[in-house]
Amino acid sequence: MVMQQYLLTYTGVVFALYLHHIIRAIEVPLDLPQPPTITKQSVKDYIVDPRDNIFIDCEAKGNPIPTFSWTRNGKFFNVAKDPKVSMQRRSGTLVIDFRGGGRPEDYEGEYQCSARNEYGTALSSKILLQVSRSPLWPKEHLDLVEIDEGSPLTLKCNPPPGLPPPVVFWMSSSMEPIHQDKRVSQGQNGDLYFSNVMLQDAQTDYSCNARFHFTHTIQQKNPYTLKIQTKNPHNETSFRNHTDMYSARGVMETTPSFMYPYGTSSNQIVLRGVDLLLECIASGVPAPDIMWHKKGGELPTDKTKLENFNKALRITNVSEEDSGEYFCLASNKMGSIRHTISVRVKAAPYWLDEPQNLILAPAEDGRLVCRANGNPKPTIQWLVNGEPIESAPPNPSREVAGDTIVFRDTQIGSSAVYQCNASNEHGYLLANAFVSVLDVPPRILSPRNQLIKVIQYNRTRLDCPFFGSPIPTLRWFKNGQGSALDGENYQRHENGSLEINMARKEDQGIYTCVATNILGKAENQVRLEIKDPTRIVRGPEDLTVKRGSLVRLDCRIKHDSTLKLTVTWLKDDTPLYIGNRMKKEDDGLIIYGVAEKDQGDYTCVASTELDKDSAKAFLTVLERPERPRDLELTDLAERSVRLTWIPGDDNNSPITDYVVQFEEDKFQPGLWHNHSRYPGSVNSAVLRLSPYVNYQFRVIAVNEVGSSLPSLPSERYHTIGASPEINPTGVQGAGTQKNNMEITWTPLNATQAYGPNLRYIVKWRQRDTRESWSNETVRTTRHVVWNTPIYVPYEIKVQAENDFGRAPEPDIIIGYSGEDYPKAPPTDIKLKVINSTAVSLQWSRVYPDTVQGQLKEYRAYFWRESSLLKNLWVSKKRQSVGFVGDRPRGIVSRLFPYSNYKLEMVVVNGRGDGPRSEIKEFTTPEGVPSVPRYFRIRQPNLETITLEWGHPEHPNGILTGYNLRYQAFNGTKTGRTLVETFSPNQTRFTLQRTDPISRYRFFLRARTQVGDGESIVEESPAPLNEATPTPAYTKNHVDIATQGWFIGLMCAIALLVLILLIVCFIKRSRGGKYPVREKVEVLDHEDHKVDDPSFDYRSLESDEDNKEPPGSHTSLDGTIKQESDDSLVDYGEGGEGQFNEDGSFIGQYTVKKDKEETEGNESSEATSPVNAIYSLA
Repeated sequence: MVMQQYLLTYTGVVFALYLHHIIRAIEVPLDLPQPPTITKQSVKDYIVDPRDNIFIDCEAKGNPIPTFSWTRNGKFFNVAKDPKVSMQRRSGTLVIDFRGGGRPEDYEGEYQCSARNEYGTALSSKILLQVSRSPLWPKEHLDLVEIDEGSPLTLKCNPPPGLPPPVVFWMSSSMEPIHQDKRVSQGQNGDLYFSNVMLQDAQTDYSCNARFHFTHTIQQKNPYTLKIQTKNPHNETSFRNHTDMYSARGVMETTPSFMYPYGTSSNQIVLRGVDLLLECIASGVPAPDIMWHKKGGELPTDKTKLENFNKALRITNVSEEDSGEYFCLASNKMGSIRHTISVRVKAAPYWLDEPQNLILAPAEDGRLVCRANGNPKPTIQWLVNGEPIESAPPNPSREVAGDTIVFRDTQIGSSAVYQCNASNEHGYLLANAFVSVLDVPPRILSPRNQLIKVIQYNRTRLDCPFFGSPIPTLRWFKNGQGSALDGENYQRHENGSLEINMARKEDQGIYTCVATNILGKAENQVRLEIKDPTRIVRGPEDLTVKRGSLVRLDCRIKHDSTLKLTVTWLKDDTPLYIGNRMKKEDDGLIIYGVAEKDQGDYTCVASTELDKDSAKAFLTVLERPERPRDLELTDLAERSVRLTWIPGDDNNSPITDYVVQFEEDKFQPGLWHNHSRYPGSVNSAVLRLSPYVNYQFRVIAVNEVGSSLPSLPSERYHTIGASPEINPTGVQGAGTQKNNMEITWTPLNATQAYGPNLRYIVKWRQRDTRESWSNETVRTTRHVVWNTPIYVPYEIKVQAENDFGRAPEPDIIIGYSGEDYPKAPPTDIKLKVINSTAVSLQWSRVYPDTVQGQLKEYRAYFWRESSLLKNLWVSKKRQSVGFVGDRPRGIVSRLFPYSNYKLEMVVVNGRGDGPRSEIKEFTTPEGVPSVPRYFRIRQPNLETITLEWGHPEHPNGILTGYNLRYQAFNGTKTGRTLVETFSPNQTRFTLQRTDPISRYRFFLRARTQVGDGESIVEESPAPLNEATPTPAYTKNHVDIATQGWFIGLMCAIALLVLILLIVCFIKRSRGGKYPVREKVEVLDHEDHKVDDPSFDYRSLESDEDNKEPPGSHTSLDGTIKQESDDSLVDYGEGGEGQFNEDGSFIGQYTVKKDKEETEGNESSEATSPVNAIYSLA
């Protein structure tokens, strides 16, 4: 067992990073007045995809909220004048929308964003916007490249200049990659270099490919074809093992020569911070080796990398120290040469001291410092609120001294944003830093009374961000002590944080931070809790088990009881999937039926929110047995032989079986077949053999784990021949054309042939005739009889024969000659509409002599011509349905309701379709609609639930509205079902609720005149305070139903209800009557009109369609309420739906009056959501 421990504090994941960067400067809270600060902007060199809209980021914060403006190419960019350009709300981000057309290239240029408020103006960097380009490869004709073997060769690529530049690679025209090595390689410029050409280089062609980033396209250049002139064109294979391949070919060996770069020296300039790439490619026979050196020093090993078979030297993140002379040495056995590259490192400006925001109190002094370096030395320019400081209004409290601005005796109203621009010929830097003059008492910015948990002996940090002007001083106290914290274990930072290097139990307590300036003080408290570490006290042990057994891996853990523990398992350092063969327990993992794939490293990881511990063990699963060996054949006979072998190691799992296999070399050489199987206790067996087979045997051992590798084969044993004992099986006769019959059969295998020259005697004659048998002897597995009548029966026999004799007389098989296309279509086709999705067909059967083959089916082709709904596009794809056999009727189902269809029929035999019948037209009636496209439920608060839905994808008729059924539920208790009915264009409904605890289940269906469609079901979201109880909560949870006060309350309510029922019964028995007043509120039609830009289904309705459906009544809120749903049985004829032979539904839809959903519950209170919720009690 290997134990690994990881102790992490609450903030420990990022703590190491925190310690290595400068403490963040104190920021001004956003509720205080402050100049703008740029928070997000696009990169300086911004390349965009021409297929997408363009977004140029510019976001800023400030108080008041900044406003934004843009310049393009140094001039004001009027966003309002261009309809394609807009700015995002409360942001300066530019959006250029090309959905309406336009050329992205028209918007290329240099953009700069300004964010301003009454306290100043901040500037973004200048953003150079360029549109990505993927130009086509120029058309060119490449001649055949003829070259002598051993000569150097360069194949030019010259890719089209894309933006950004494409990635170049070489492949053959068949898209096979070109093999590269030290002799053949691709240079950084994309060219393919051959140090020397060899004969095998002509076996393929060479094509340069360019892959463009944004369009994800690859463009291929016309391929180069090589023709190698050689002095010794012998077989290539004869030279591969020659000790000196070049001399054997007659190729002269040569000293190296540089192909790139040219000459003996070159210069290269590189910018600081980027990668330096030096390249040397040399020719020569044999191919030279390349080595790199730096004059006067060593190569920097920590950032140096050799690439492209040592032909390229890469130095990452170049600095000024990397300047100097580098040389590459190319050498082979004929000599060496060198090339010197002088490297000069230039630098775009980089910060030495970037200006930071300056917060001053009235009459305070301060300074902004802007120091940058570069090569050449950058110039520093100051701006204030986006304008050069020289042209800004004079400020007596401000003095500019080169890279520093000094402020003295500042006053309220002197706030501004200063920009520092450091630039040289290689680039520029732009930094914004505001000066804010404030008079603010101290305030603590962190939440009050924070709780910090940390593992004992770990490092932690207590944060106390603060603000004030003048900048307050901050002190820390523990447990209300009078003296500030100090000592080796504590470290205070300027931003207010207190760092504890090693948290001990005695460090637990309440820490108070106090911020003070001349205007007052503020304080906050942080409670620190020290927790015990998580430890695995007994971890998993290394195990060796057999396949199929049960394994238990231990993982017993000790941890702080106040922290939630999570235990996870890893296998080979990846999360373990706990399948049905595994069981995770509190103190371990059980694996049932261990398989080979279960072998590997298992790691138990115990973690809390603060730390984790792990332990690892390796599980070994026993392997299959070793293969048998030393096979021997004895007791050789005509039809048998004894095979003996020596068993291999069983690998601790007893061998249960031996499988003997054989291979013969006449019919299927190299293919092994199972011969017989024997118990694992034997190592010798007598094998029954077939005549005329050249046998070879091998043995496989089997145990509970699996099968061994096959043994090495035995020697061969050839049995003597005999005449066949069986004939071919699977004899068939069928026509492949209208004037033939193809006879096929399953041939005899190697152990059934029994002799040499196996052949088949094929005999045939027409059935029910007295003609003699025709015959043919063949060696294949088929024979074709030509010039046969169309589709007549034949008697067929196939008999096996070899040089030793014939097999017994075969049985007679009946086959048929070829078919021709049917000559006549079905006639007298009659159509009857069954329902909205099915029609019945009836036709007159064709005469048998017109079929000209075996009648497979009558087939109906149909297509949807149009929909009865206006402006609804339909697919006119042809569909078909077949009616198998000789039958005069069938049903076409799965039609679209409310549509016009056309239909035609054909007769189908084995050859294909016959002529088509006349086209019939029919119209399907309305049907029920499909489910609404979507159904969304939102709960903006505890009083209302908002429902939204979409129109059905398939209306299947004119929509008359929507039915909504819903019921409240709380756990297993449910309330009464309520029904709301809506107009066809209404797609929104708000439900008022009074019970914030119960949830609702909604069933929504669209409706046509035929009836309701399928329901879509959704549930309202759980209340915000409803969550799954954790195990700790469950233990302490008290069931309200077991509380005495609750039981007493329920009893009192039950007694009150009983008294009311008795009073009502007495009054009714005296003849008392209760007046019932029905109140109907007629709501204005305009109150229910929904603004919906989608299709208005009511425009297709007639006046009769707008009538109120029978069996419905108007509710108090003006909607139609139905309290029941019709079942499918209600639409059928009789009590059950009818189905035809192919399973389609043929029950005729009928209109049925709506039924009351709740018998005897007709008062208006029955449909009240309030009563529905109370009914849950």
